[in-house]
Amino acid sequence: MIEKIKSLLQLTRPLNVVITFFVVIVGAVISVEQDYSSLKIILAGISAGLTAAAGNVINDVIDINADKINHPERPLPSGKLKSSEAIVEYALLIASALFISAYVNSEALIIVIVTSVLLFLYSYRLKRIPFIGNLTVAFLTGLAFIYGGIAVNNFTNAIIPALFAFMINLIREIIKDMQDVEGDAKAGIVTLPQKTGFDKVKTIVMLLSILLIVSTLIPFVYKIYNIEFFVIAMLLVNPLLVYVVKSLYEDHSQKNLNKLSNMLKLNMLFGLIAIFLGR
Repeated sequence: MIEKIKSLLQLTRPLNVVITFFVVIVGAVISVEQDYSSLKIILAGISAGLTAAAGNVINDVIDINADKINHPERPLPSGKLKSSEAIVEYALLIASALFISAYVNSEALIIVIVTSVLLFLYSYRLKRIPFIGNLTVAFLTGLAFIYGGIAVNNFTNAIIPALFAFMINLIREIIKDMQDVEGDAKAGIVTLPQKTGFDKVKTIVMLLSILLIVSTLIPFVYKIYNIEFFVIAMLLVNPLLVYVVKSLYEDHSQKNLNKLSNMLKLNMLFGLIAIFLGR
């Protein structure tokens, strides 16, 4: 039973769930300009985390054949869990997210519904369309900041971090596609790296990274964020982006691509800290 619970938890990608929770919290905190409910902020974070968890579960259910090649250690392809068990978990997570978001406000409920539908469509169809799947995941990641702003009835302050989150996750999703290219090809999933080749994808990643680095200067120059944001961005976020691009050009082995994907996830946390302290 303990192993079963561990497998169910692993299926949700706990780290991604925690990051989603804190993205919403930060989105709410930087958006506060009037009276607000701390409980609703926390509930918004929980509902977002549950929605992300559900999306990860249904993605693994639909991608079980590709994961037998790309990620054979995961609960479903390894046989630790049955697909029927994962579907029950998915339904419970979605139901919980909808119930909790309805308490936050009606706009939050609508976003959870839209996000749940998009996550399902991503796993079922959109990820099989080159670049569209990457854009979908990046959009939903940025939307988490907006969701935090909606929890406090003011999302305008969350727009800039949402754009940053969109860009860094777009880069990460492209690198993940490079990592999974073999299994995706055998599963009939056509991704950007398959369509254009690794060399062109590396150029795209480099250009997106340059655009993101330049973009981090704008909130400081226009005094939207304070010096704390600038310092963390210049000392942690941007150097890590430069390292990712350099390493990508030197080595596109699966092992290194996995490392770079995890580094970008860590960079998202650094970005959260920079935005939180910079406001």
